[in-house]
This record gives sequence, structure tokens and C-alpha cells, in this order.
Amino acid sequence: SKMTVKAGKMPCGTPNVYTKVPDGGWGWTVAFAFFFVEALTYGILKSFGVFFKDLMESFDETNSRISWIISICVFVQTFTAPLSTVLSNRFGHRLVVMAGGVLISTGMVIASFARNVVDMYVTIGLISGLGYCLSFLPTVTILSQYFDKRRSLVTAVASTGECFAVFSFAPAITALKEQIGWRYSILAVGVLQLSIVICGSLLRPIVIKEQAEEAVKAQPREEPTETKYMLENEQTRTSIESIDSGVEITTSPSNVPGKTKAEPKSEEPKEHVQMLVETDSSSAEPKTKLLDFSVMKDCSFICYAFFGLFATLGFFAPSLYIIPLSLSLGISKDHSAYILSAMAIAEVFGRVSAGWVLNKQPIRKIYIELICVVLLSVALVAFPFASEFWGLMTCSIYFGFMLGTVAGTHIPLLAEDDVVGIEKMSSAAGVYVFIQSLAGLAGPPLAGVLVDTTQRYSSAFYSCAAGMVLGAVFLSLVRPCKVGLCQQRQQRQQQQQQQQQQSTEQSTAAAVVVPDLPDDFIDMDIGKAENSGKASDSA
Repeated sequence: SKMTVKAGKMPCGTPNVYTKVPDGGWGWTVAFAFFFVEALTYGILKSFGVFFKDLMESFDETNSRISWIISICVFVQTFTAPLSTVLSNRFGHRLVVMAGGVLISTGMVIASFARNVVDMYVTIGLISGLGYCLSFLPTVTILSQYFDKRRSLVTAVASTGECFAVFSFAPAITALKEQIGWRYSILAVGVLQLSIVICGSLLRPIVIKEQAEEAVKAQPREEPTETKYMLENEQTRTSIESIDSGVEITTSPSNVPGKTKAEPKSEEPKEHVQMLVETDSSSAEPKTKLLDFSVMKDCSFICYAFFGLFATLGFFAPSLYIIPLSLSLGISKDHSAYILSAMAIAEVFGRVSAGWVLNKQPIRKIYIELICVVLLSVALVAFPFASEFWGLMTCSIYFGFMLGTVAGTHIPLLAEDDVVGIEKMSSAAGVYVFIQSLAGLAGPPLAGVLVDTTQRYSSAFYSCAAGMVLGAVFLSLVRPCKVGLCQQRQQRQQQQQQQQQQSTEQSTAAAVVVPDLPDDFIDMDIGKAENSGKASDSA
């Protein structure tokens, strides 16, 4: 088919062609690649808090200025999301993810030689941040295309890569720093992130051949009403005598009064059918948009985007400030790393549990997400009330579990009909993450300013909780907006269908009505036939 041929010309290699969403197949390999991409992107970002104290001492900077490293990185990662969508649609997911892996590794390796915090802004913030965007978003997008019924569960399980990364990287980097220092530790992390290139090479594109296309090939196309009548009357047209008398009682539009010229009728239907075939073939090739901003007209998507904007305030700050908070409470560095690891393990169970629940049918997934966001807000409020190791450990485990339920599902939920649907998933993800960039830029520095002003780390967690509550408010409006929009569309469709039915009935009635002929039209031909008969007798 033309669809398969076009996909085969993509520079990323031969695509996998399916008649429907496979819910498996090569999708398991893509899920495996996504697991490691998550580990080497968000896993590293969440583990970066182990470097905070070292960077503050080496560069003699405050919490807020060091926080700008991750803030700029997250901002660039989310702000350039539309660019990632455009490049993926143009060059394919595989090439874009591989290029992102190179950028991430380059930025981290150069950052190990930084002499001041501004160098960190450029290397980790700009270079690695762009690489994070090019690596993560195309991977989660193509994974959603390989699965339908199992999408929520598979995405949730595959996204646990960042949790295992935090669980393993936080203690490992802490131990590595004591042996070789923070600079060589960042260098080792940058070299490790180069393996994203291998993960990107596994992302084979997918092409879904619609069953409707096969049905058209298997069954003859139903001819339009006008052509059908023309063909039937072409076969059944009659004449009064064996010699063509010019009397043709047909429903062809050419045989209306005033147009009785004899023409070869066998060619007209063929030309008409050929014209219809050419029209259909040309309309069957829609122009692919590199980035579709029409989702911004959808009220439900706008509400969901604002949810992501405010919820992002609570995603990164707790992971960055949990170790400084534990140190301020007199907890040792080793035990602080264990708290971060416990949070990561709890996040694994949260992601898997959310994926298992959302995989149940039938279920309104947007409401489950809302419940998880509300409970996550409670977890953020609970942190300031912890005063010793086990209290902080309990809050971290609870927060990690609830964070897993939200962080692993908020992007895949874009593919649900309650938001935008799988058809607009790619463009919607780019716009959605782009809107998140504002919170990604402002979140950690805002928390840092509050900490520097109040001299209390609890202020950072309160600001995150406030953002999460606002996100819950907008998330609760997604479903009502979608229902109202669907009702308006149904009304418009019903009106269009009624208009089409009326126009079809009118055209059908005009086609089947036999044109009025003069009263003496047939009599004149019969008279000609009698005169010709007499002339032959006299001869």
C-alpha cells in the first residue's frame, strides 16, 4: 500500500507494519528501551540532589543558584518539546533519540570540567536539557503507538526505570564521590548516559494499515446513485424499431429536453467512474502536519495542560531537597541516601499499581488520576511534620508511591479519549510538555528562594503542595469540558447529516424522474414508421 511504501522511505529504517495495534510484538523491545531511557534521563535528574552540597561548597553558591542547574535543564527539556515532535515526524523517532543521547553525554562530560555555576547552566542546563527532550518524549510516544489495551500497564512498568535508577544511582554516586570526587563522578555518569544511543537504535517505526483500506480492496466500491442509474438504463434503453429511431427513455442527465443528440453512452459511465477513482485516490493521501496546534482549541486539553503546569511544581523539588532536609534534621549522609532510595522503590510500586488499575475495563481513568493527585498533595504537606529518620522515611515512602501513580501515567493519559485521543497523541504531547516548561523553570528556584528566605526546608514542600492542589482543580475540569465539547460536536454532526440526507433525497428524486416528453413525440415516430412501411410495399 501507499502508506507502507512511504513509511519504508523514512531514514530510520523499515517500519513494522500491522493491520491493528499489536499490543506486543516489537513493542516489548521498545518498552525495554524506554525502561533504560527513563533510567538514564529522569533517574539521573532525580539523583542530582547528591551533588548539591558539593557544588555549593566548590562554587560557594546558595541553594537557589544551584537549583537553577536543574531548573534550566527541566525548562529546556520541556520548552523544546514541540521541536522534538517536529524532528520525530520529519526524521523518525530512532534518529532523534540517538542524537539526544549524544547531547546528554556531551553536556555531562563537559560539566565535569566546569569552573563556576554558569558553566553548569550551559552544559547540564542547555546541552543536556535539549538531549533529555530529544530522548524521552519520542520514546514514550512511539511506545504508546505499539500498545492499546495494555498501554497503561506497559507504560507504567517501563517507566519504573527512573525509580530503579534513583534506588541504585543515589547510593552508588554517593560512594563514588568519596572515592574519586564529584567531578569524576559526573564524568562517569556522562559516559554511562551515552548508552541512550543504543536504546534509540531499537525504536523501529510502526505503521497501522486500517482495516477499512483492506475492505475497499476486497469489495467492489459502491457506485454513486447517479452513475448506478445511468448504467442500469444504459443496459435497458429501448427503441421502437430495429433501426435506431433516436427514442431513448433513460435517466441520463444528457437526455433532458433540448439535448437529444445521440452520443455513445458506453463511454460516459467509465469516464465518470474514472474521475471518482482519481478523486478518492487523491483524497486518501492526507498531508502530515509536523506539529498540530489544533489541540489548543480543545477545552479539555487546555485544562489538562494547566494540570500538568501546576503539578510539575511538585515533581522535582522533593527529590532535590529530601537529602538537604534530612541533613538539617541531623541524619547522616548514608541514611539520607537510603531515604531517597526508599522513595524510589515505593515509586516503582506506585507506577505498577497505577498501571494495573488503569488497565481494568471499563474504568474512567481521568478520575483515578484525580484521586492520586489529591493524595499526592497530602503527602507533600506531611513532609514538614517529620522530625526524625523514621518519620521522614515514612513520608518518603508514601510520597514515592503516590508520585509513581501520577508521574507514570500523566503523559500516556493524553492518548485517552477523555483528553485528545491516540490520533493527536504526538502533537499533544509536544504542546503539553512545552506548557510544563514554565513550571519546570520556576519550580526548583522558587523552592530555593523560599528556603533561603525562611531558612526552613519545609517551605519548599509547602510550595509544591500548593501547586499540586491547583493541578487537581484543573484536572477535575477535564472530563466536564470534554463532555460539553462532545455534545456540541454531536449536534453539529446531526445537523450536517440531516442536510446531507435532504440533499441526497433531492438528488435521488431528480435522478429517477423521467423527463416530460411532448405528447406527439412518439406519435411522430410511429407515423414515420408507417410511412416507411407503405413506401416499401409500393416498391
